[in-house]
Amino acid sequence: MPYLIQNATVITMDPVSGSDPVRRDIRIVDDVIESIAPTLEPVAGDTVINGTDKLVIPGLVNAHTHSWEALYKGRYDNLPLELWMALCYPILGNSRVEPDLIALRSKLFAIESLKSGVTTLVDDVLENPDQDFEQLTAVFDAYDEVGVRANISGHIISKPFTDTLPFMDEYLPPAVAAQVRTLTVPTAAEYLALSRRAFETLDGRGDGRLRYMVAPSAPQRCGEDVLVGATALAKEFDAEFHIHVLETKTQLVTGTEKYGQSLVRYLSGIGALVRNTTFAHGIWLTPEDIEMVADAGASVSHNPISNMKLGSGIAPWRELLNAGVNLGLGTDGCSSSDSPRLLDVIKATALLHKVTEPDFTAWPTVGEVLHAATLGGARSAVREATIGSLEAGKQADLVIFDLETLAFTPRQKLDVQLVYSENGSSIETVMVAGRIVVDHGTITTIDEAAVRAELGERLVELRAWQDRLDAANSVFAAPFTQMYQRAMNTPSQIHRFSGHTHA
Repeated sequence: MPYLIQNATVITMDPVSGSDPVRRDIRIVDDVIESIAPTLEPVAGDTVINGTDKLVIPGLVNAHTHSWEALYKGRYDNLPLELWMALCYPILGNSRVEPDLIALRSKLFAIESLKSGVTTLVDDVLENPDQDFEQLTAVFDAYDEVGVRANISGHIISKPFTDTLPFMDEYLPPAVAAQVRTLTVPTAAEYLALSRRAFETLDGRGDGRLRYMVAPSAPQRCGEDVLVGATALAKEFDAEFHIHVLETKTQLVTGTEKYGQSLVRYLSGIGALVRNTTFAHGIWLTPEDIEMVADAGASVSHNPISNMKLGSGIAPWRELLNAGVNLGLGTDGCSSSDSPRLLDVIKATALLHKVTEPDFTAWPTVGEVLHAATLGGARSAVREATIGSLEAGKQADLVIFDLETLAFTPRQKLDVQLVYSENGSSIETVMVAGRIVVDHGTITTIDEAAVRAELGERLVELRAWQDRLDAANSVFAAPFTQMYQRAMNTPSQIHRFSGHTHA
């Protein structure tokens, strides 16, 4: 159905207007923006949307998230990453999630994301102990039904989990270490075969909305054969290579302890740092690391709310931008930040880096933050040619805000109010690929109440399963705490905490 949005205030994020609000009309035909101009006349067949008192922006891109954590929302607090993982990850064995539950959690996550203005997800889907094709397909099916755009991963950890952390031989009871090492981990051949099958059969579903991406969990969690093979596939299929890098100081220490060098230098040395590479987090990057990332044309997805909740540190926002590194914004998962609302992340990004230094000229600008939430995320997802800005020829992914709300009263600088005042409550319409998927707060593609009701029916079973995992993983609490404390007290050349230094 063709649409014509008339007389709207628009943040285009195009090369001319950038984040400055301008008066525009937008014609949408099929799934693309046919034209955008100060004035467009209706033609036969147009459905006219009155843009008076409306703000239209590109759909937001969540450049790093984990839909699998949707079932863990609100479960944990006051745990650093490594101790949080000791609960969320079933380290001691199989905890297979069936495809029907995967589909349910994916639908819930997509619904909440769309209703908050996120039209594209970079979803790093983790299954334990391994992901099979049926599980992966369930995510594609769910997202296709709901109508979101997404990069969907095969996520792999190809080493025994406790071997991915420093000092564990000293702190982990030998019997527990032996038990962990007896468990089967996926091989490089298995993962690369799954990924090739996904590229050949799932990639491009939903008229191109849904893409497969490779996602080795982290350099210290995967063998070199996985990292090199995944990079080759990403380049072959022009897809995203998504990987967690230097989220915590523990991971900084891991590079030195296990590789004798920076994890970034290790990735660069094996050819796994390329333009398609996106680092999730990238907090503990050294100046030399940042230079390597910039030289490779790679991206970093910044996740400030998750980083604050897990106490991981503060990413070097200004240093990354000054070096020319492309930045996207991510929510991370709903257990480490408890919401897929990217507008929360946008505000947190704008605020967090104002307290890292007194030089106000180095603080994030509204334009920089909005760029990261749209075009920056699109670039990290290897989709910048089709999404991220409102321009003729690009996909019609957009969000319409009602300006007759308290968030925009009194109307001042709308871009500033979007970043600091709006929390999603003013969203009126969300469109993906020219299709209205949210209309006045209601998802149009699926029965949200039925999806939530189904989860409610399974909640007792779900909580019992999670309680069993917590109990099984309790054996790791003490050794992981010792490892974490030692890593925090290990001297390092950089400091990414806001408070006192830890050596």
